[in-house]
Amino acid sequence: MRKPNLSNTKQIKVLAPAKDLATLEAELAEQENSVENNLEDTVLRLSDYLSAVDMVIKQTFNHRVWVKAEIRNLSSKGGHYYFELAEKDDDGKVIASCRGNLWRFKAARVLAKFERATGMPLDRDLTVLLKVSAGFHAQYGFSLTIEDIDPSYTLGDLARQYAEMVDRLAGEGLLNLNQQLPTPFDIEQVLVIAPEKAAGLGDFQADANRLASTGACHFHYHNATFQGNHAPAEIRQAIISAQQQFENTYQRLPDLLVIIRGGGAVGDLAYLNDYELAALVAEQPVPVWVGIGHERDKVILDEVAHTSFDTPSKVIAAIMAHLAQLVTQTLQYQMQIKQAAQRQLNTAEQQTARQLSQIQSQTIGQLTALQKDSAYAWRSIQQSAHRQVKQAARQASELHIQTQASAYQQLSLASTYSKNHQKIIMQSAQQQLIQAQRDSAHLRDIVLLHRPSRVLKQGYSMLTDEQDQRILTSSNQLYPEQTIHIVLKDGKAKAQIIDIKMDKKPTEFTEAST
Repeated sequence: MRKPNLSNTKQIKVLAPAKDLATLEAELAEQENSVENNLEDTVLRLSDYLSAVDMVIKQTFNHRVWVKAEIRNLSSKGGHYYFELAEKDDDGKVIASCRGNLWRFKAARVLAKFERATGMPLDRDLTVLLKVSAGFHAQYGFSLTIEDIDPSYTLGDLARQYAEMVDRLAGEGLLNLNQQLPTPFDIEQVLVIAPEKAAGLGDFQADANRLASTGACHFHYHNATFQGNHAPAEIRQAIISAQQQFENTYQRLPDLLVIIRGGGAVGDLAYLNDYELAALVAEQPVPVWVGIGHERDKVILDEVAHTSFDTPSKVIAAIMAHLAQLVTQTLQYQMQIKQAAQRQLNTAEQQTARQLSQIQSQTIGQLTALQKDSAYAWRSIQQSAHRQVKQAARQASELHIQTQASAYQQLSLASTYSKNHQKIIMQSAQQQLIQAQRDSAHLRDIVLLHRPSRVLKQGYSMLTDEQDQRILTSSNQLYPEQTIHIVLKDGKAKAQIIDIKMDKKPTEFTEAST
């Protein structure tokens, strides 16, 4: 509801009685003594006696006065309104009470003026300023006839109560208590307190159901009455039971508590200005988002809630916007991780390619050198054989056959030796080339085995700092209450360091232990 403006309220109008109290008491005492003397030995019928009382009241209180009172009860019949009026002391104890009547021929005008000025219907528990006249009936007893009601006094009283409630909450440290809670990182579980089948709840659920169908967020609805004197107690009970039920089911707190109600009459929203309800909302261990009424309406829950919205639709819109922002950030982090892993993979592939090229170059160089040595040896053997043949030709003819056979024999041996030597050289070169290829494949496999994505898929995790700017590999990089990110194969979690245990020697993990 709108905060009542104290500056616009009129001054309380109290008409002074026609006679001061002392004069009136003296006159009544004199009349009582006179009547007592005249009627001391007279026996009266009850009706006569009550008629005399009625006459005295009419003669003494024959004028209208403004009276401040609290409406304890209000009923209507046949267009007439019947009041139970009371006055309470500072402790809330009733010290005066009587009946009041607002007759049909004045009721419509008086009540219409009151509702038009305050924006709320006349109801019980309101403190009002009434223009009344006293009346007494022999059968129905004493009552006040209500002539008019000053709405400005009620507005001022509501404003005073609202201001006192805000001051009390501030003095007890409750006004901003819930606002100090951080906004949840991920809104997954939401408790919703709302009137059953209300239009505002329907608007909220229209978007909430679409969001829930994606699995991103789950809503748990609990109903309570949001108008009438029993509304604050029902809402408090709904909040308490909803929290207990959720904790018993999930062994954790919800991420968010939402209290929503569509707009309505100012008088309907006034029931939510309850200190006990506001204190309970302020003390909730989770953020409370409130969407009650329209933009012009404001209740005490708006003062103590973590975040206040104009309508229920804006509450669900804020939840959707928060989750959309979270998804966007997650996608950005995923892209950054993917880019970093790709850069490392590209670097490893380039290094492997360079090493393979170097090994191939060295192998080709060695093979070329061996081929040159083999060719040189072959030429040398050929030259030696030619020299021996020429020398044998120059020998005597008798030795020609023997020399020729010997030469052929040496040539054959030399050719076999040269082929064997060449074969050995080729085999050695091929073995070196094969070993180089194996080493290159082994290095490539090692690089691929240590890709971040493969390591994460094997069940390992990676720690990064809060800004994701460096990878944490040592306990020396950690400190208590530090916020870190735990990167897994399918997502990332945010954690806080509670304690650090330093090992004297680095922990060695074997394949069996992992």
